Amino acid sequence: MTDLKKVEGERIAKFLARAGVASRRDAEKLIEQGIVTVDGKVLTTPAFKVTPDMDIRIDGTRVGKPEAPRLWRYHKPDGLVTTHKDPQGRPTVFDALAGRLPRVISVGRLDLTTEGLLLLTNSGALARRLELPSTGWTRRYRVRAYGRVKQAQLDGLKDGVEIEGVQYGPVRAVLDQVQGGNVWITLSINEGKNREVRNLMRHLGLQVNRLIRTAYGPFQLGKLAKDAVEEVPGKQLKEQLGKKICAEIGL
Repeated sequence: MTDLKKVEGERIAKFLARAGVASRRDAEKLIEQGIVTVDGKVLTTPAFKVTPDMDIRIDGTRVGKPEAPRLWRYHKPDGLVTTHKDPQGRPTVFDALAGRLPRVISVGRLDLTTEGLLLLTNSGALARRLELPSTGWTRRYRVRAYGRVKQAQLDGLKDGVEIEGVQYGPVRAVLDQVQGGNVWITLSINEGKNREVRNLMRHLGLQVNRLIRTAYGPFQLGKLAKDAVEEVPGKQLKEQLGKKICAEIGL
């Protein structure tokens, strides 16, 4: 196999991520399984550098040259898990999208009962970049929760809060409506930690019974119908990402 130091290219894990095969982390797992080959030789390190002209295969199937990064908006319904394969056999986002898109990965996740905007991309590099808290993009939600809360309590989240040893960043929350035993809240966060919205609401004595993500950074759910998917036009994608991110991901 070509000597690692002599190859001018990019690391295999990054190449596979850009090719839409897997995230960098998942690509490393594939290498650990011994099913990634380069020019007929089994690869043993994710640091190995490759170029598009090399014969790169996963379990015998050749990986094509990375396509330009693309992004789709998907209106995820309640009842789907955001994973390619669920150990419990529950229906997945990717089952619902089968035949409608090329192989894609999600930008972050929405849990089983969360609805709304889920971004999908063919680029692992783009997904990883958009998930980073340092990107600074706001995730906005509409929350329906059982219980009572005052705006002053919601304002108490604006500087962040620690819950059961986990520090959550600043939260902007507005009490929109009281409806029977429920309240409707518009909530904006920048980190997107696991079950963050539900944990924040529980901290205020509220029980979330509907959660809808309406925006991820500049990308909006808008009037996209439930279970509908729509590609973000290339020109709009470049404008929203900015030159720095576009340069990082090769767009």
